[in-house]
Amino acid sequence: MTKSTIQALTIAGHDSDGSAGMPADLHAFFADGVYGHGILTAAVSGNSYGITSSQVMPKEFIAEQFRVLKEDFAIKAAKTGMLANDDVINVVADNYSANDFGPLVVDPVIITKHGAMLLEQSAYELFRERIIPLAAVITPNFYEAQKLTGMEMQTKEDRVEAAHHLQQLGAKNVIIKGAHNDERQPTVDDFVLLESGESFWLSKPYVKTDRLNGTGDSFSAIIAAGLAKGNSVKMAVTKAKDAVYAAIANPLTVGHKFGPINHWDAQKELR
Repeated sequence: MTKSTIQALTIAGHDSDGSAGMPADLHAFFADGVYGHGILTAAVSGNSYGITSSQVMPKEFIAEQFRVLKEDFAIKAAKTGMLANDDVINVVADNYSANDFGPLVVDPVIITKHGAMLLEQSAYELFRERIIPLAAVITPNFYEAQKLTGMEMQTKEDRVEAAHHLQQLGAKNVIIKGAHNDERQPTVDDFVLLESGESFWLSKPYVKTDRLNGTGDSFSAIIAAGLAKGNSVKMAVTKAKDAVYAAIANPLTVGHKFGPINHWDAQKELR
């Protein structure tokens, strides 16, 4: 009975306001009809105004979470979120390589959609060397793609080149998400490069809102949920784009400032 339900895993940090990180991943798994497990890497104290404190989990604790999940559950796909420092990156890479949790979706979580740094500078190279080669799918935002490739992306052609560069680093399938910070832009355009060499753009209208917390987390989690179901990467990515757009376009009133996306409307798109 335990192994009959489709299950996916998030390896991520916890946001106390429930809008991003592991809470957003678990919301997204649920919206797509997949049972979600979680390996906690870090935790932050915060609300809609901002983050006030953070705590990284000990590497031994992270490793133990891998062990106990592997001995009991049939996890079909996984995703990463916040991997805060060298120790976390190493323990996640070691344990993911040693266990079979299915294809891995890597959400880099190193720079916010507005360009603020989230990962220690010393950890960038280690992330490139140890995590990117594990990625069945990698989903950097515009700024993360620039950082990981060392490229200034001025044009759509630059994003195409950056996606190929990420494949050269070891990621099988690449989605470079478009920037979402200019009210004059008519659309948000994501570039998708598949392992087969096929490529295409996914575009949705720009939505003016401050209810965007958890967008990247949910996008990558829905891709992981789709892969856990046995869907192709192309189908999983396309469904994730549609669902996240619905979640952004129909905002929730939670908190006073920056808020979460609406997973209930994402669920309507997915079911």
